[in-house]
Formats: sequence, C-alpha cells, structure tokens
Amino acid sequence: MAGIQARFRLDWSGFSLDVDLTLPSRGVTALFGHSGSGKTTLLRCMAGLERAPHGRLVVDGVVWQDVGRWVPTHQRPIGYVFQEASLFPHLTVLGNLRYGMRRAGQAQRVSLDQAIELLGIGHLLDRKPDRLSGGERQRVSIARALAVSPRLLLMDEPLSALDVKRKQEILPYLERLHDELDIPVLYVSHSPDEVARLADHLVVLEDGRVLAAGPLGGMLARLDLPFRLGEEAGAVLDATVGAVDTEWHLVRVDFDGGSLWARDCGLTVGHRVRVRILARDVSLATEPGTSSIQNILRGVVDAVGDDEHPGLTLVRVRVGQSVLLSRLTRRAAASLAVAEGRELWVQVKSVALMEPG
Repeated sequence: MAGIQARFRLDWSGFSLDVDLTLPSRGVTALFGHSGSGKTTLLRCMAGLERAPHGRLVVDGVVWQDVGRWVPTHQRPIGYVFQEASLFPHLTVLGNLRYGMRRAGQAQRVSLDQAIELLGIGHLLDRKPDRLSGGERQRVSIARALAVSPRLLLMDEPLSALDVKRKQEILPYLERLHDELDIPVLYVSHSPDEVARLADHLVVLEDGRVLAAGPLGGMLARLDLPFRLGEEAGAVLDATVGAVDTEWHLVRVDFDGGSLWARDCGLTVGHRVRVRILARDVSLATEPGTSSIQNILRGVVDAVGDDEHPGLTLVRVRVGQSVLLSRLTRRAAASLAVAEGRELWVQVKSVALMEPG
C-alpha cells in the first residue's frame, strides 16, 4: 500500500501530541506551524527518536511501528537533516559521506555520486567541516542523509540557522531534490516562503494537533483555518512559460484561468514554473481602467473571510479553475459590494516566479 500512515500520541508535562495522518509517498510534505506546535516532535516520532507507546507508522506498506512491532532508529531507512549540520569534524567531506553510506546496506535509491552532484559539492570532498561555510556544511549534511539511500527523508528546519544569502544558496539545491529524486520528504518549517517554494502537500499543526492537511494550493487558499500568514498570505499556482518578451525583459506565464506577465529570469517557452502571488499584491475593481498594473483578469468572488486586523478582509477569487487571494480594507470591500458570486476584475501588481512548477 503506497503512502505514509502516521499515528502518534504522546503526553508530556505541559505538551501533548495527537496526530493521525495519511501522507503521499512522493513529493515534499511541509509540516508548518508556530514554535511549539509539535512539528519536530512528530518528525522525531517518525524517526524513532521519540517512542509513542501506542503509535503506528507504515511507509509504503512496510510497518515500522505498531502494537508489538518496533523498528529501532538505526534500522529505519531514513535520512535526517537537522537544523545544524552535524558533521564529524575529524573527517573530510568525503569521509562524512562514506560514513553515511554504511547504513545504506543493499539499497541504492541514491548513489554517492548522485548525492554529490545533486548538492554541487564535488569540489569540497577533500575539505574538513571547519573549512566550509554554513551553507556548504548544510549541503554536505543533506548529501550525507541521501547517501543512506533513504526511503524517507526528514528535514527539520534545515535553513533556520542560515542567513538570507546562505538560504538563497541552498534553496535551488532543495528544488533539485524535489525534481529529480523519487523519495518522499517531510520538511519542517515555519517559513511561508520555503513552504510555498518547495512543498506539494501541507500539514498545519497547532498545540500538537493537526488543524488541516492537503495539497499546497488548496490549503493556502483556505480562509477557514485559525492560522494566518500575515503579510505572507497568498496563493500558489502551477504555470507554464507561454511567451518571452525580449524587448521589455518579461515572460508570460499561463495557468488554468489566464496569463500573467513577470520579470524575465532567463526561462524558456514551455518551462514549468510555480507562481506565488501575495494577497497584498492583488486589488479588485468593478471596471478595468488605465493603470500601471498590466496583469488584469476576470474573476468571481468565491469566499470572504477575516484577516488579522479588524479593518482588513481577505477575499478569495476564482479565476477559471485557479484561486487568488486579495487583501482589502473592509471599507474598500463595502464600496465594491464584495460578496460571494460577485464578478470583479482582478489586478495583480507583482508576481514571484519559483522554479520548478
């Protein structure tokens, strides 16, 4: 049976974990929530580092934990990437990678050469950890987790200890893992940007319980969840580059419902991209007018919900089969008579392209 079934219950002093999840067996599942919501505890239970007495964990039909069965951590085919790159300081990069290979056994889901190439660390193999930057150390740590040839890759906020520059250095490598490896990834994060860029599936945790779980696009567009992303609220669309305007250095991205123009980042026609549109960059109008905003679409209001500030509201608008979010003041919404079923023009001020789609 494909998929991951995870059921755990723990009760500690001041904290409890109570989850029952069925997760996809491919792609990236993000575990999202505020600090203390139970993200890391759930990951540690799946790794066998925390023992939930009556838990159950089944990965692609193989039982790792159930009543009467317990597979210890060292026998579980997992790769685990921590917040800090825990490399052996006395070993070179290659030595660290070979150490990880000892747990691979006969499995060869990922070869050592493939891990080295995916993370771009071939030129670092003779160095020891003290001669690596923070971003390089974390890339080696990820490669070592892959050298285990895991059936499941667990990543616990792998970018949280890095500055913005180092995060931007590593994100393209994480996207390559998403694209090129057929290994399910559970990715713990409290960063909406990382989730929007990397995840296919989203699990939202609060106080040790699952608030909601589902495909990323649908989850980000929900207005009924008691969590908010503040300035990061928005929608994610899968799109394809439909045209390149070399004169104005723009690309047209086509999605189910329309097209948008964005800055040309060197993409070619036919390239699949992920498009992120923040609610603060979407305005609504009853009539299209002369404006600097070039992305104007026809849409229908699908839902109206509360925002974090009482003077603001979030409006979900359906454009074809796609959904966008718009943040308006309640006064503006009233002046436009915003309500479910209302047809309006959707004006998109800014579009962020994230590879891949």
